[in-house]
Amino acid sequence: MIIQNFEELAITDKKKDCLRILEAGLQAANPENIISKYVTPDEIRVNNKVFRIDEYSNIYSVAFGKAGDSMTRALNSILPVKSGIIVIPKGSKSIIKSKKFQIFNSRHPNPDKTSVKAAKEIMKFVQNKRSDELVIFLVSGGASSLLALPNEITLDDKIHVTNVLLKSGATIQEFNCIRKHLSKIKGGKLVENMKCQGVSLVMSDVEGDDLSSIASGTTYMDDTTYADALAI
Repeated sequence: MIIQNFEELAITDKKKDCLRILEAGLQAANPENIISKYVTPDEIRVNNKVFRIDEYSNIYSVAFGKAGDSMTRALNSILPVKSGIIVIPKGSKSIIKSKKFQIFNSRHPNPDKTSVKAAKEIMKFVQNKRSDELVIFLVSGGASSLLALPNEITLDDKIHVTNVLLKSGATIQEFNCIRKHLSKIKGGKLVENMKCQGVSLVMSDVEGDDLSSIASGTTYMDDTTYADALAI
C-alpha cells in the first residue's frame, strides 16, 4: 500500500472510501506496475516493436522528470542496467542508493545551473554509447525545466522567458513550442546524433498523451517551426 498511514486516516467510512479511491489512483500511476507491462528480463515491447535484450552488449538508462527515480527503480529491478543518469526535482529524495546511477536534483518550474549541468551530462552520456548498446529513456512530466541547454541565449534569458509564459496563461503546447526552439536538447535534439539504439518509456501527464509535449519532446521529433514560436 502506498498510503502508509491508511488505517490512521480512515476513521470514518467516507474517509475510508476516499482513501481507497486515492490508493487505487496512486497504484494505477505507480511506475512499478506500469513498466512491468512493457519490460521483461528478455525484451521490451513498445508500439508493436520488440527490443530483444540479448541483442545488446550493454543496457543503460536515462531518466528525467518527476517520476524519474521510481521509473529507474522499476526498470532496474527487471533489467541488468549497467549505469545511468537520473534527473529529478530539488527537494525530492532519491530512493536509489546504487552508485551506478548519477543523480541530479534540479529546479522546477524554472531551470537552474543544475538543469544545465544535467543536460550536458546526458548529452555526453548518450553520444558516447556504441551501436551495439541500448539506452532506455525514462521520461515523465516536469523534465522541461529539469533539463536545460539554452541555444544562443543565457540561462537568465531562459528563466525570463519561462516566467513570461507562466504569467501569460500559455498552453502547454505553446510553452513547449518556444522551449524547443530555445534549446539544444529538446524537440528530439537529444537523440539526433546518438550512435546507439534507444527506446523511450513515457509516463504522460498531458491530456491526449501528446508525446511532443511531455518533457518538451526531448526524445520525440519536433513538427513545429521557429515561425510558430515567433507567432506565440
